[in-house]
Amino acid sequence: MTPHEPPALPLRFGYGTNGLADLRLDDALGLLADLGYDGVGLTLDHMHLDPLAPGLAARTRHVARRLDALGLGVTVETGARYVLDPRRKHGPSLLDPDPGDRARRVDLLVRAVQVAADLGAHAVHCFSGTVPDHTDEDTAWKRLTVAFAPVLDAASSAGVPLAVEPEPGHLLATLADFHHLRRALGDPEPLGLTLDIGHCQCLEPLAPADCVRETAPWLRHVQIEDMRRGVHEHLPFGDGEIDFPPVLAALAATGYRGLTVVELPRHSHAGPRFAAHSLPYLHRAARLAAERTTGTSTVPSHGDPSATPEGSSTP
Repeated sequence: MTPHEPPALPLRFGYGTNGLADLRLDDALGLLADLGYDGVGLTLDHMHLDPLAPGLAARTRHVARRLDALGLGVTVETGARYVLDPRRKHGPSLLDPDPGDRARRVDLLVRAVQVAADLGAHAVHCFSGTVPDHTDEDTAWKRLTVAFAPVLDAASSAGVPLAVEPEPGHLLATLADFHHLRRALGDPEPLGLTLDIGHCQCLEPLAPADCVRETAPWLRHVQIEDMRRGVHEHLPFGDGEIDFPPVLAALAATGYRGLTVVELPRHSHAGPRFAAHSLPYLHRAARLAAERTTGTSTVPSHGDPSATPEGSSTP
């Protein structure tokens, strides 16, 4: 570091395997390590560490060795679209009317907790699901709180935090909904938050940087991408409306040291290209955040990620 260069922000960036679905998992991990990522958001799916196929423990040990050899951290994510049901996206959920279907989702989450423990992951990500037809919200909340009990028990026993993501369109859609669940469950220690920065831009009343500050005590996992107000569409950096340096500065100030994972699940058709452009964008945003904090300036104005298309869908 030169005498005038600001110190790097203590952030660790990863990339989600749901944005690299066309790659074998070994190849995806190798790519991310070669690009300089600190870790990976590993979505358990039929193509990437299938949680339902035979030999899960042995396959998990292989992935753990691979992660260790590459020096990659990991968060386990459970947002696979059709891993439980080939006909229903994200089905069944924790809210389904059929208790057997709810139990299948609970079993998946408990398996994910065990995988996370075996991998040394810093959190397990999950979500509520959408409210089924002909189900009122009070009933849906009751189902959710009951269904979470065994998952929280597993997380507590394994020493792995559970990080619930507010997802637009789901029962638990906002940060206010997260706090509702947290209070309903008695604020259990294993329960934390997955904060998706794009979702903050999409529908939260606070700016994304303010969302980071407000949720600091519960942050266990962070996802990041660009997005526009009122439109739930995960966008490459530079294609949306988010000013990222204040977000990264706020995140660093919270003391969060988990992974901040790029979340571009609909861009697997060009996943390696988007992975290659996302990390330099985030590094520039982090440098700008450090400069604004210290009052130094080493990056020219055209290096401001808010003013460059690099990393966008048209690099």
